[in-house]
Amino acid sequence: MVKFLLCFIFISNVSAQELFTDQYLEKVSTLRDSALTNSLAYDITESLTTEVGSRLGGSKGDALAVEWAVAKFKELGFDKVWTEPVTFPKWVRGVETAEVLSPYPHEIKITALGGSLSTPKKGIKGEIVHFKTIQELQDADASLVKGKITFISNRMQRYKNGKGYGMANGARYMTAKITAEKGGIGAIIRSIGTDSNRDPHTGAMKSGNRDPDTGKITLLNKHEIVPAGAISNPDADLLVNMLKRNKPIIFKFTLGSHWDGEYTSQNVIGEITGKTKPNEVVVIGGHLDSWDLATGALDDASGCGITMAAAKLIKDAGIQPRRTIRVVLWANEENGLFGARAYAKAHKDEMNQHIIGGESDFGASTIYAFSSNVANEALPVIAKIAELLQPLNIGYTGNNGRSGADISPLKKAGMATFGMAQDGTNYFDLHHTPDDTMDKIAPEEIAQNVAAWIVFVALAAEYKGDFGFGLNQ
Repeated sequence: MVKFLLCFIFISNVSAQELFTDQYLEKVSTLRDSALTNSLAYDITESLTTEVGSRLGGSKGDALAVEWAVAKFKELGFDKVWTEPVTFPKWVRGVETAEVLSPYPHEIKITALGGSLSTPKKGIKGEIVHFKTIQELQDADASLVKGKITFISNRMQRYKNGKGYGMANGARYMTAKITAEKGGIGAIIRSIGTDSNRDPHTGAMKSGNRDPDTGKITLLNKHEIVPAGAISNPDADLLVNMLKRNKPIIFKFTLGSHWDGEYTSQNVIGEITGKTKPNEVVVIGGHLDSWDLATGALDDASGCGITMAAAKLIKDAGIQPRRTIRVVLWANEENGLFGARAYAKAHKDEMNQHIIGGESDFGASTIYAFSSNVANEALPVIAKIAELLQPLNIGYTGNNGRSGADISPLKKAGMATFGMAQDGTNYFDLHHTPDDTMDKIAPEEIAQNVAAWIVFVALAAEYKGDFGFGLNQ
C-alpha cells in the first residue's frame, strides 16, 4: 500500500489541486463526517428486511421488493425512478430432509442448492462416497461414483477479504453435474461457510447453459445433473467422523425444489440528476433479491441501503455534481446475475456514458480499503479520493480492483470500476443462511460505509475528465 500512496503524493502534487474547487471538497468532507452518525442506510435496510423479508427471484417477496423499492426511491426524493424488466427461469424450494440411516442413525440439516432438481417423492437412498475436494471427484474413476451419493467435505477458510469463498465454491457449483456424468444418484456438500452452526448455506449450483450470443438459458435435465444439497458444517464433521470408522454410510435425502416456468421481475432504478452532464452516469447499487432462508439483511439489503443513502445524502447536502448518480437495485443476482445482464443489454448503446461504477454486496461491516480500475490519466482523481478516505482509515490497494458481481457485465462492456473492501472476517458465518438477519448489522459500521461511498461517488460524479472506456474489452 505504501508504494501506491507515494505514487499518489507525486500525482497529487502535479495536478490534483485542479480537479475540484476547495468549496466542493469542503462540502464533501463535511458530509462525509456527518454521515458517520447518520442512520439512513440502517433505516432503509431495516425497512426492506421488515416490510418485505426474503426476496427469492420469482417469489411473492420478489414482487413486494420491487414495489417497496419504487416507493422508497420516491419517498427519498430521487429525481427519476423507473423499472426495467428482467425475465428468468423461476426456481422454487420445497421440502428438505436428510438422515443417516446406518450404521449410526442421525437427522442431518440440509438445504437444496439453488437450481437443484427434486428427488423422487420418497427421496434418494444410497451409500455415501466421500471426496475431500471437487478435484478429487473430478479425477475419480466413474466406477467409484456410479449408483452412489457423493459427499464433498472441503472446508471454507476464513479470510478478511473473503477469498476463501472462491477457493471453496467450486464444490457447490459443479458437484451435481460431475456426479451425474459419473453415474451418481445424488450429491451433498459441506456448506460453503465459515461457521460452526447447524444452519446449512444455500447458493447457486450449475443448472443451465447460457448461449453466448442470445443470453438464453437452457436448463440442465435430470440426466445431466443430480439433486444436490448442502449440509451444515457440524453435520459434515459428523459424516467425516462416521467415515473414519470404515463402514458403509447409508444416507437418504429428499428435496422438493424444482423449476416452475419463467418469471419477469424488475431492475429498480433511481437517479439524482447531474447538473451539467445529466446523460453521463456514475452507477452504484446492490441486488434487490435474496435467498429465501432469511431476510437477506447482509446479502444484500444493506448494499441497497448503503448506496441509496449515499446518493440521497449527497442530494440533500446540495452538492449537485456535474454527472448523474444512478442507483440500480438489480434483480435475481443470486441465481445467475439476470438483472445485471439484462441491464447491460438494455443499455448497450449508451455504455460510453457509463463513466464508472461499483456495487455494495459484501454485508455492512467496516470498509478498510478501496481499489479502482481506471485509465492512468484518471489516477489523479483516485489520489484525491484516497486523501478524503484516509480519515475513515481506508487505504488504497491498487488499480486492478474488484467491483461486485452485478457490475461485471458493465465492466466487461468497458466501464471503469471501483470497489470498496469491507471486513469479511465473519461474513461467511451468515452468508446464505437463515441467520442473515437485521440484528447482525452495527449502525456505526453501516454508517461508515455510507461515508466512504459519499466520498467516491461525489468526486467521481463531479470529475471533469473521463475514467477511461474500453479498459476491459
